[in-house]
Amino acid sequence: MSQIKEKIQKLVYEYEYPRRIAISRRYPQIKGIVLFVRRTLRNIENIFNPRIRKRIIKEYYTCVLARHQSLLRRRLGDSSPRLQEQKIVNLQQAVKKLDGIVIKPGEIFSLWHIVGKPSYRAGYVDGMLLSNGKVVEGLGGGMCQLSNFLFWIFLHTNIEIVERYHHSRDVFPDSGRTLPFGSGATILYNFVDLKVKNVSEHPLQLKIWVTDKHLKGQIVSPERASSKFHIREKNHLFVKKDETYFRYNEIYKEERVEGEIIKTENITTNFAPVLYTVDDKYIEKNGFSVLEV
Repeated sequence: MSQIKEKIQKLVYEYEYPRRIAISRRYPQIKGIVLFVRRTLRNIENIFNPRIRKRIIKEYYTCVLARHQSLLRRRLGDSSPRLQEQKIVNLQQAVKKLDGIVIKPGEIFSLWHIVGKPSYRAGYVDGMLLSNGKVVEGLGGGMCQLSNFLFWIFLHTNIEIVERYHHSRDVFPDSGRTLPFGSGATILYNFVDLKVKNVSEHPLQLKIWVTDKHLKGQIVSPERASSKFHIREKNHLFVKKDETYFRYNEIYKEERVEGEIIKTENITTNFAPVLYTVDDKYIEKNGFSVLEV
């Protein structure tokens, strides 16, 4: 625990005294220009990268390697139910571009390269977005549920994470959480992406659809995989510094063959300030541990 405490103390210090502040935060008046330039460069990079492809096969492979489902409507603080319904519209539009996508060995899946820029013309609507820890309404809102979903299901296959970012703040209190804190992936067109590389010996195919209640999907392949992958959370706790709370955990990926662990990989270490109210009642109700630093 002493090593964890030292690590967390360092993270708290870096949060309070950041070494670098993004140009767009220092000069918010040029944020639009910065995003335009970086998005343009990203598009060019993706187009000319021979490993990034958009290939759809209408017939699905038969071997299911991983499956997952995500509830479409769940309580997120005081967010509007209307925005949740509009989020579903956005998910339905994106799924049309993703269903049947094939990633051959050595190739890279890029979410934004496949889905493209959300627009009203393409059928997207305004939904819930998170901006600097605040809930706002904007075009294509709710797509983070898709990136969270994809990251989780890809973790259960033989992939390498090329690009993935987690939310920098813990915005909503837990409500029906079934996955570890920080196991999702935030996105922002085409600046913050989700990219994974197929490092297996066989092609991977994404089968994904939306039902009345869930976003559902599978990763399928023409051959069965010899390895099984399990995601484990360690050292999950709340951190208290004066009157400020942070949340911390570590996420590991275990590769098993015939039930034996042959490899353990640290996927990510999450650390984020908590924006909702945390008190003794909340801590006790959810069974969380608290570390004061």
